[in-house]
Amino acid sequence: MLDRIALQVVEVVFALAIYFLPAIIADHRKRHDVLTLALFNACLGWTVLGWLLALYWAHLPNPPASLAREVTAKRKLLRMTAFSSALMARIDRRATKQDSAHRH
Repeated sequence: MLDRIALQVVEVVFALAIYFLPAIIADHRKRHDVLTLALFNACLGWTVLGWLLALYWAHLPNPPASLAREVTAKRKLLRMTAFSSALMARIDRRATKQDSAHRH
């Protein structure tokens, strides 16, 4: 009886280790996004495709640190450009509306 319980515990630990193998590999490889990968693995690892994607992701190299700064700067620039465009369009609409009101 005790042997059977011990065997079941070992089987469960082994199954969990296989299930979370991508997260374990990512942690071992010191990936910066190991928590995100582990959550992805936990949520979608039950599908074969999700587990394989997590395993592939775990083996990818870390992106350069400057990449995050570049992405943040680019997003900020795009937001500012979109805001400026929307502001200019609103100013143009108001000016057009005022011009048509003055003509009447």
